[in-house]
Amino acid sequence: MAVITFPSVEDCASIGREKDTVVADLDGTLLIGRSSFPYFALVAFEVGGILRLLFLLLASPLAGLLYYFVSESAGIQVLIFATFAGMRISDIESVARAVLPKFYSSDLHPESWRVFSSCGKRCVLTANPRIMVEAFLKDLLGADMVLGTEISTYKGMATGFVKKPGVLVGKNKSYSLKKAFGDTKPDIGLGDRHTDFPFMNLCKEGYVVPHKPEVKAVTIDKLSKPIIFHDGRLVQKPTPIMALIIILWSPVGFLLACLRIAAGALLPMHMVYYAFWALGVRVTVKGTPPPPVKKSSGQSGVLFICSHRTLLDPIFLSTALGRPIPAVTYSVSRLSEIISPIKTVRLSRDRARDASMIKKLLQEGDLAICPEGTTCREPFLLRFSSLFAELTNELVPVAMVNRMSMFHGTTARGWKGMDPFYFFMNPSPAYEVTFLNKLPQELTCGSGKSSHEVANYIQRVIAATLSYECTNFTRKDKYRELAGNDGIVVEKPHIKPNKVMGC
Repeated sequence: MAVITFPSVEDCASIGREKDTVVADLDGTLLIGRSSFPYFALVAFEVGGILRLLFLLLASPLAGLLYYFVSESAGIQVLIFATFAGMRISDIESVARAVLPKFYSSDLHPESWRVFSSCGKRCVLTANPRIMVEAFLKDLLGADMVLGTEISTYKGMATGFVKKPGVLVGKNKSYSLKKAFGDTKPDIGLGDRHTDFPFMNLCKEGYVVPHKPEVKAVTIDKLSKPIIFHDGRLVQKPTPIMALIIILWSPVGFLLACLRIAAGALLPMHMVYYAFWALGVRVTVKGTPPPPVKKSSGQSGVLFICSHRTLLDPIFLSTALGRPIPAVTYSVSRLSEIISPIKTVRLSRDRARDASMIKKLLQEGDLAICPEGTTCREPFLLRFSSLFAELTNELVPVAMVNRMSMFHGTTARGWKGMDPFYFFMNPSPAYEVTFLNKLPQELTCGSGKSSHEVANYIQRVIAATLSYECTNFTRKDKYRELAGNDGIVVEKPHIKPNKVMGC
């Protein structure tokens, strides 16, 4: 029997391919890594939490044995069942849209992408569940068609099984390709293993992608579309070893997080910096913060405008200053309010009430605001522009940066009440607080500048300090993209509807 051989993808010309059709495998072909476990693990953790991740990890040895010694199909079926069984389809789609693209795009094979991106029509044929990869492939790689394993569902829930013809490996790939293209032969077929050869034989040209783990992934700027919004709790890709570390650390990390939160909530603010340092939380302060305003002087308090990183921004601002600074928020969970060591004030829809409340707070002392918006189209920043800038000219921009090694301390999809816990569950989380110069009098509303001009100037100053690029996207854009909502925590109405809320 003749041995089928294909030339290397490095030998494939990419010039003049605008009218050609390419069909490519995913793992080991478009992606450098050949294992799909980390992406199943991401779905497992983001939807099912630490217990689902543990279940997947325990099932992975069986999946590996079946994959290498029985069949690829059987091994992948185990991963699909362990990951998806009982999950809502909407939750899987949400993770596929908001979490997976960043991790997939960081592993894109340069030679495969060179050929794939040069073709006018692009198709991906993969053993991975289509629901898991389609958003990334279509939105960021410009794929026109995604043929993947179809998972079985019941009343909006995944059963853990797959639909016919089963997992797309070997002959099932060639069957799906024939069904999609009919008698038309695609111009280029890209694969990386012998089970890809059946569908590659159906293409006019076939090229194999050699396994080279050391190859450098494509940089993000080379993608068809930049990644601006990203969600998810995990900082690193959960390989089997990393997944085990996460599982073993989580109980310890949660207890440590509770201790750190208790220290921040119960100790006097001037002691919190030292308590955090003793508990492994690093706070770096740069710049010269203004001194506290004396009530006897009759001066208005300083308004600190911070770049938004997590719900803990005003807490670490207060830690850096050594005194509690009340914070104005757009939306915050009730649990976050309860455990917060500082006063939190929510803006309402009543402008007169907000103005009166904020004016009173500024008369009492300093105030902090951490808007998520990036332009003056953002409702919260618009409120800042037209309301805060009219109430005070004492404006100090503050650039916030945080570092986490295991868990992200913010999410658009999940419950915001867990944000502080996830941040403090990191082995050694860090915050860097940089106080910038107070706005000169001539750049405030008191000197004739419009409130929008003031807000945009502050945005540019903070962005330049952090080496960020300003965009036209708003907070609503972010939450609609990642979570399918406007990012507002809806409170249950109290029995007394006229009672003042959140003060």
